Amino acid sequence: HVSVAMETARQKAVAMVPPRRQWIDSAKKTAFVLGTSLIVFVAARNTATDLLQRFWGASGNYWQQAFDWTYAAFGSDDRCAWLFGTLAITGVVYWAFNLFLMLLDVFNWPQFLLKYKVQPDKNAPIDKRMLAKAVATVLFNEFVVAPPFMLLMFALYSWRGVAFSGELPTFQWVILEIAVFSLTEEVFFYYSHRMLHHPRIYRYVHKIHHEWTAPIGIISLYAHPIEHVLSNLLPPCMGPLIMGSHLGTIWLWFCLALVSTSISHCGYHFPLLPSPEAHDFHHLKFVNNFGVLGILDSLHGTDRLFRASRAYQRHFLLLSLVPVRELYPDGDKAMKKEKLNETDAGKAGLEDSSGGED
Repeated sequence: HVSVAMETARQKAVAMVPPRRQWIDSAKKTAFVLGTSLIVFVAARNTATDLLQRFWGASGNYWQQAFDWTYAAFGSDDRCAWLFGTLAITGVVYWAFNLFLMLLDVFNWPQFLLKYKVQPDKNAPIDKRMLAKAVATVLFNEFVVAPPFMLLMFALYSWRGVAFSGELPTFQWVILEIAVFSLTEEVFFYYSHRMLHHPRIYRYVHKIHHEWTAPIGIISLYAHPIEHVLSNLLPPCMGPLIMGSHLGTIWLWFCLALVSTSISHCGYHFPLLPSPEAHDFHHLKFVNNFGVLGILDSLHGTDRLFRASRAYQRHFLLLSLVPVRELYPDGDKAMKKEKLNETDAGKAGLEDSSGGED
């Protein structure tokens, strides 16, 4: 109880940060995100290299051979490798990850993982009609909406000098590129997402995505075709365009981005995985947390309501098997305070870009 009280007091202090300090907070958060990303990728690279050297000899040779084999499987043609290779690789990663999550949502199996649900009273049971609609929409976006956009990006990537074949870049360069991709995605996703929350746009485009107030993993790509292009396809594609990256790096980045957005929508706060609390809060309240990393939300003050909520107290990397809802349970006082903050935020017009639930 003492630790919870101390954390609550800390959250109150954070929520009262004056606007002039938001630039400093944003800079600190940027440094933290980049620093953490670099440490994680370097550690992963060292571990992967050691394992690959044991099993395949030189890790670089293995990845190069794997890429060359994949490129040849699509006819050693740049256009085919980009279009069909990207659809195949990202499709396998996306559906493999989300089919596991659907076992939880549809069949409640494995049952011991249900305790990590962010909103335990929602999707119990899941609406089968909404799920079928989501699956159909995602498939339409993947195989009808995405290909024309990808052909456009192929022309831009070719103009930029993207390497669709040949030698893979070094691990160090890949680490740098992933960091640049992450920041670029944050910028393009944040502003496109806020635009979609404008009252004149929301009800026609973005409202379909917000049909799920308690999101599940598969709805990460459940969106209007316009939104799918502006917010799901364009932001992750811009980083490689800026950097003129290798196709192998682009495939790696797309897979990471798909897993990341699936986690943020999954509705479960699992141990050792990034916290989904921020985006889950966005779906629940329709306001705050428009970005991916939280950097621009901190800069623009579009996380104030979230910072004052119980969800913010739970927004951390869980390193134990105890669910965050047990560490920070809902309390009458906390819930009343959160509702009061939400009402005050609405009156003050803090979220002028929010379209609301309509």
